[in-house]
Amino acid sequence: MSAKRLYLYTRFERFWHWAQTLLILVLLVTGFEIHGSYTLLGFEQAFTVHNFCAWTWLVLYAFIVFWMATTGEWKHYVPTFVKMFEVIRFYAVGIFKGEPHPVPKSERVKHNPLQRITYLGLVSLLVPFQIITGFLYYYYNQWPTMGWNWALEPVAVLHTLGAFGFLVFVIVHVYMTTTGHTIGAHIKAMFTGYEELEPHDKSRDEEPRQYHV
Repeated sequence: MSAKRLYLYTRFERFWHWAQTLLILVLLVTGFEIHGSYTLLGFEQAFTVHNFCAWTWLVLYAFIVFWMATTGEWKHYVPTFVKMFEVIRFYAVGIFKGEPHPVPKSERVKHNPLQRITYLGLVSLLVPFQIITGFLYYYYNQWPTMGWNWALEPVAVLHTLGAFGFLVFVIVHVYMTTTGHTIGAHIKAMFTGYEELEPHDKSRDEEPRQYHV
């Protein structure tokens, strides 16, 4: 029996997903070089590339927020604790026993409760935190004209901590992409837009009413 296919990810959604992926990776590489962790491009070039990617991401981020607000996609990120424990148990134990996912994907439920909280925290907390500390870092030379007598080191440390937060997210996210019914199913979906469900997955029929948006 062939797997069912659901069209869940639009072209723009796939575009900003991979664009953000590239920007985050380049920002991490150049950022840690600016921090002095290693030498790859050279400080000046790393600084230039880092700032270009940062401004590019800021513009992309604005488009993403606008897109979510105008298309109603924001509803997929509304946090919920319904079946949260079941999802955590699934990734900790059930997935290794071949159990079905407690919150299967559907057109109305793209993300399970654990994903919702993670993505919401990323978009509403970690990204703004990194933007603010990045701006403070970037405009350090203008601090005196604004009457700020802060030390640069605390801002640099906070910005670096934010970078480590993104690094952890990338590592966990890459691992989670391998947890589909095949190791590359989720990655493939972000190229084609179609999520392939296992033959026994009856998400369309058994979608929990609590998740309707």
